[in-house]
Amino acid sequence: MIHSIVLAGGGSAGHVNPLLATASEIAARYPAARITALGVASGLETELVPAAGINLVTIPKVPMPRKPTPSALTFPVKFRSAISQVRGVLADVKADLVVGFGGFVATPAYLAAWRDGIPFVIHEQNARPGYANKLGAKRAAVVALTFPSTPLAAKRGRTVTTGLPIRGPILDLAMRRRGGDGTWARSQAAEKLGLNPEMTTVLVTGGSLGAKSINAAAAEIAPYFAQRGVQVLHLTGKGKAGEVHAALADHGMELGTYHVREYLPAMHEAYAAADMVICRSGAGTVAELTALGLPAIYIPLPIGNGEQRRNAADVLAAGGGLLLDDSDLTPASLTATISPWLTDPSALEQAGAAAARVGAIDGAAKLVDEIEKVRR
Repeated sequence: MIHSIVLAGGGSAGHVNPLLATASEIAARYPAARITALGVASGLETELVPAAGINLVTIPKVPMPRKPTPSALTFPVKFRSAISQVRGVLADVKADLVVGFGGFVATPAYLAAWRDGIPFVIHEQNARPGYANKLGAKRAAVVALTFPSTPLAAKRGRTVTTGLPIRGPILDLAMRRRGGDGTWARSQAAEKLGLNPEMTTVLVTGGSLGAKSINAAAAEIAPYFAQRGVQVLHLTGKGKAGEVHAALADHGMELGTYHVREYLPAMHEAYAAADMVICRSGAGTVAELTALGLPAIYIPLPIGNGEQRRNAADVLAAGGGLLLDDSDLTPASLTATISPWLTDPSALEQAGAAAARVGAIDGAAKLVDEIEKVRR
């Protein structure tokens, strides 16, 4: 039985969305449970968590210093203060359990829970784990993974693969598609977006902030898409539509079948209308596309610790996606990569089926199953 639970994670949508999906599953099973989200004041959680009707408590963001700097001298005091604040939150809400999703807030949450004898569960979204979850795994009751290949294991508790908890509208769409109701969802989404539901549709997205390299390469091959009778829904990222419009104008392209938007809050509508996707390979993107059975050309973010390449490894191995390095991304390479799918509908269909075999739609349910085992 869950009476009061604290969900710690924030900073980016990659941490917040699985937190919200998990909260929704907990609320469905335990309507009387007290759910508290722990985040930082500068993260997306300040918008998304209250909008979902969940109480949010923020603590100061205290990044772990990676090298000697003047700010590193103040880190110990600030970090101890953050742990103390979390302990105060846990006491105030009489928490039974803490669930962490990584990020800046997770490390003090794990240490506060450990010091107060409160069990905690970790969910690691990426194929390459972050520092907070590596530290927390030493004392976690359960470490839950999105990808079975992730090199992170509980030192004292269980390690399980649950998949990623997927947010409501996309989960609903995944269940419709797997239940054979995808055509209805596609027609509804196409109508809202001004698309032709009968045309092969390529979704191009670099995330909410966009990806300049993807935007440039996709816009440059707009004539190729038109020649193939393919329509494009290109989500450029906020403030980046102008460059794409300029590239299309250089080609003398009418916008009839090349649809440009900066951002689409209802991302499930874009997915519902799409036959394939050109995108980055963040953990959330990979998990959502495989749950939906959407094949994709994954172009990993060229910075970071290489987790985006590893995130896509399982679906690539299954044949549900293709990889194109950002450093190799050109109009010519993108055309060569996408052509086999656009010239052979059966190949595109097979890739979608392969993606679906890798994807999981019950990540939130499996994670809450594990939480319940800890509470027994």
